[in-house]
Amino acid sequence: MNDRSNDTESRLVRIERLLESGEREVAPAWRRVTHGEPRWAVTAAILVAVALQLKLPERLTLLPSWALPVLELVLLTGLIVANPRRVEPRNKRLRWLGLALICLISLANGWAAARLVENLIHGAKELDATTLLLTGGNIWLTNVIVFALWYWEWDRGGPADRMMGHHQYADFLFVQMQSPETAPPDWEPAFLDYLYLSFTNSTAFSPTDVMPLTRWAKMLMMLQSTVSLVTVVLVVARAVNLFP
Repeated sequence: MNDRSNDTESRLVRIERLLESGEREVAPAWRRVTHGEPRWAVTAAILVAVALQLKLPERLTLLPSWALPVLELVLLTGLIVANPRRVEPRNKRLRWLGLALICLISLANGWAAARLVENLIHGAKELDATTLLLTGGNIWLTNVIVFALWYWEWDRGGPADRMMGHHQYADFLFVQMQSPETAPPDWEPAFLDYLYLSFTNSTAFSPTDVMPLTRWAKMLMMLQSTVSLVTVVLVVARAVNLFP
């Protein structure tokens, strides 16, 4: 009897604590309908990527160096006008517009990376060590932003679907999902979390504290690690040879 009464009292205590703290939702925030995340972080990252593209040498660009950045800014402006403050579901055209923007940034940076590798393999003499390191760092940093955008756009159907709680199974497992007591009750992943994931994957060449769960997430992280590894190894090796 004592064990039963103690167990009943402990349950009552837990219920009272939940009611007192206002935590009436059983499901965590990342599994239920919430407000759309603020747009400022993803907008700032895209603007940085566009600025980095404008700094690339003309020989590494797919079109005239201003062409793709201008088109990307036009698409970004359309997204901001449609949802100026938060990333919220309006219609499917906006999602396709966002995907087109990420594809353009990916295409431009992928072309630049391929051209840089080609120049390194053929030993382009016009590249001095400083220019090579700056160009390689430019492409590497843009690559971090590009994959952060892809992770953010595809995890559980994208930011709009995450806001509506449509997908209950995560593609990426964050620490706060495993240990909810380490985060506020309204925590859910936002763009800066995916940017951190992309950065650590590019530097460690492997997952750190965020685990990919689905096959596409694992393949995308593997692709990013490969691109980052090839870029860093070739650029650093060539730059060391060019230093006097």
